[in-house]
Amino acid sequence: MKQVLRHIDSLYFIGIGGIGMSALARYAKQLGLRVAGYDRVQTALTQALEAEGIAIDYDIRPEQLEEGFNQADKCWAIYTPAVPVSNAYFAHFEKQGVRLMKRAELLGKLTEHTQCLAVAGTHGKTTTSAILAHLLNVHKQDFVAFLGGVSEDFQSNFLMKGHTYSVVEADEFDRSFLHLSPSHACVTHMDADHLDIYGDPKAMEESYKAFAEKLRPGGQLIVRQGLPLEGLSYGFEQGADYQLLNLEIVDGGYRFDFHTPKKEFKGVRYYKPGRHNVLNAAAAWALADQICPAMDFSEALAGFKGVERRFSYVVRESDFVFIDDYAHHPTEIDAVYEAVSKWYPAKKTLVVFQPHLFSRTQDFETEFAESLSRFEAVFLMEIYPAREEPIPGVTSSALLEKVKTPTKALVAREALIDEIKNYQPELLLMLGAGDIGKEVRTVKNALGYEA
Repeated sequence: MKQVLRHIDSLYFIGIGGIGMSALARYAKQLGLRVAGYDRVQTALTQALEAEGIAIDYDIRPEQLEEGFNQADKCWAIYTPAVPVSNAYFAHFEKQGVRLMKRAELLGKLTEHTQCLAVAGTHGKTTTSAILAHLLNVHKQDFVAFLGGVSEDFQSNFLMKGHTYSVVEADEFDRSFLHLSPSHACVTHMDADHLDIYGDPKAMEESYKAFAEKLRPGGQLIVRQGLPLEGLSYGFEQGADYQLLNLEIVDGGYRFDFHTPKKEFKGVRYYKPGRHNVLNAAAAWALADQICPAMDFSEALAGFKGVERRFSYVVRESDFVFIDDYAHHPTEIDAVYEAVSKWYPAKKTLVVFQPHLFSRTQDFETEFAESLSRFEAVFLMEIYPAREEPIPGVTSSALLEKVKTPTKALVAREALIDEIKNYQPELLLMLGAGDIGKEVRTVKNALGYEA
């Protein structure tokens, strides 16, 4: 990995506060490179980077960059598609002759000299890759992990224990995963998403097939049972190469048997709610099995703590449960519903959802409405735009009209706490991929629980 950067002593990250960008920045910093970046706003993540010695600009002022970041032969500028190319840093680096490189391209370059274990899929990438990193870490493997979320086991989205293996998320957005050349890979889901990029579900499916073809010779593809890809399958049904059997809830967690091609493991324990999370665990185990054949990961799996904002318990009391989750697609909302209806069937439930992207809300408005209608009470926040401009007629209000739940409301951010208090839920869910996560601690404090 290091040889990729042997002629480079500086990296500048445009959009350094992104979860994927920050992991790469941390890696470069650990290698001893000069690292800095720009982001629009200060967040807990950018503050953590600054505490690690990485300089961050929150104002657009490329003319004030240190000289090292202006040397064409010594610096690369890394960018994320989340930042518009109209940003002045792009023009500045082009003028200086500094190479501009997409985040995904850098990730591909860094991992091509490792045995790369890549996790792809519309849903479950972050949790699956975090479980995989946790399993390898417990079993003292030599690896580096670039995660798409903050692991509660490592308290970071980055972990470096060596360079033999790399654990990465293979992001389908903008076909970024086609920059990777995995040794082994996993595909968890192929549900339609990012139709603003792909145009239609068929094009997205073809992109996944192209990703599968990027496997190195001798590489193994792991696929969720039922997906239209060739590889070793995992799932609950008969015929899966990695089969989950006898799943039951026991003592606050799951217990199941796990049949692999070479061995059977009885009484495996796992403590993250939801069948979708059990499938994530199976996928991670199956991928780890490719480099550690027939190893017993049971103890390590039982100790997995989770990933921030992936079915994260904010409050877990007998009379009140508060869960924070990144769900931003109808399938993910369905998965949350299935989990809580199984684990908390009798609790008075309220879901607060912030739609993410105008295009996604438009593309899946009917599906979002159907998923949200399964809950007994729904509060919608305004759409989080991220990189997008508004689309006429695409609003949270229009989505709310299609939700069939009797108790529903469009709630302004400043009124959220009062509305939650008025409803008095026994189970509170806050869902979304935008900035709704910033409200979690405020809501928790306002409800009388320590932050």
